[in-house]
Amino acid sequence: MSVFQLFLTISTNSAHMGTAPRRRLDQIDAMRPVKQAGVVATHSIIYFAPAAATVSPGAALLLLHVSREGFFFVSACMLAYSYADLKLTNLAGLRRYYWRRFLAVGLPYLCWNLIYFLFLLPTAHYSGVAAALRGLAAMMETGYFQLYFLLVIMQFYLVFPLLIMLLRRTKGHHGLVLAATVLAQLVILVLTQLQLLPSLMQQYTQQDGLSYLLYLVGGCIVAMHLDQVDAWVRRHARLILTLTVAAGLAAELCYWVAPYGLSSTLTAGYSEWLPTLVPFNVGAIACGYLAGVALVRPGRSRSTRAAVRTGADDAYGIYLSHLLVLNSLVWLGWRGLDPVIPWPVLCLLAVVIVVVVCVPLTELLARTPLALPLTGRRRVPWRRPGPDATVPQETVPQEGPPLQLIPTASS
Repeated sequence: MSVFQLFLTISTNSAHMGTAPRRRLDQIDAMRPVKQAGVVATHSIIYFAPAAATVSPGAALLLLHVSREGFFFVSACMLAYSYADLKLTNLAGLRRYYWRRFLAVGLPYLCWNLIYFLFLLPTAHYSGVAAALRGLAAMMETGYFQLYFLLVIMQFYLVFPLLIMLLRRTKGHHGLVLAATVLAQLVILVLTQLQLLPSLMQQYTQQDGLSYLLYLVGGCIVAMHLDQVDAWVRRHARLILTLTVAAGLAAELCYWVAPYGLSSTLTAGYSEWLPTLVPFNVGAIACGYLAGVALVRPGRSRSTRAAVRTGADDAYGIYLSHLLVLNSLVWLGWRGLDPVIPWPVLCLLAVVIVVVVCVPLTELLARTPLALPLTGRRRVPWRRPGPDATVPQETVPQEGPPLQLIPTASS
């Protein structure tokens, strides 16, 4: 009944259309380090869990992949909040929008693919220059390892002006739009799991924006009804936590009984495309929002506020660079510690090392002339304002690094 009330509220209440003064969304900013920790943990398990221990790492990865869906939700929510008044008739605004999106995501995508290509070149063993260039082209096509996230986001950026226009025209019916999006997401996942999609879509499932339709469209709808959704989530925090845990346990139960033939193709085994994971993913994103609310709650200590702000500012840089650290650990023989250190501890230590290395690396890069291509944000001064500094009203956080000045479409 509570979930139905939320859908009814979204359908009947007026959406935020960019007319009210925009404020800094601290609670969503604070979700960034939370979901980034999940991304790094996921890749640490992929890299360092022993091949012989296939079941327990798979159980962990089954739920940790929600960090990717959280990435897309936060990206879409921040973009829709910032560009709610973007209009197709404003050609100057559209040009500015696409250029800023290219600088924030397209340029880092190109640069970091090149960085990873050069970084891995000594161990790639290409037969010659032509083979190396083909390898680079293949990397640019699909994105090195985690960088396919940015391919998905760029697809979303491309169609966002049309999507925001559609959402403005369906004001008062966003509950129905969201319900249709949920249904479409489930159909896509079922077809993916059964391998019934067209061959090209099946081949590029990870890079296809349609694979994450619910989280991208849902993020936009949440942004347009942020006050109502915020109030509902806070009011039903205990229910959200309970249902999320139950959904996670149900997904894990299906995973563990799969070897005994007790579950179907749509629920069995390890797959990031199981339709049964959707309830957990949605609940986990809501829990991430509650974590963000808790992290920025009034009364937090100065050090906590500073840590949260640094985590939010550096989350994008950590995402871009953390595979440098994980690959370096592989070269240093980190996998060889499996016999003496349990793999969960080994992966946890890898996450800690990533944070210890990538936070200062991102802070350093953000203060160089290469800040934009390497961190996706404008160069920042060496002396930063403290956590109590006043944020200008027109400064709104973005899908990559927060705190970028974003004009309205009509400016």
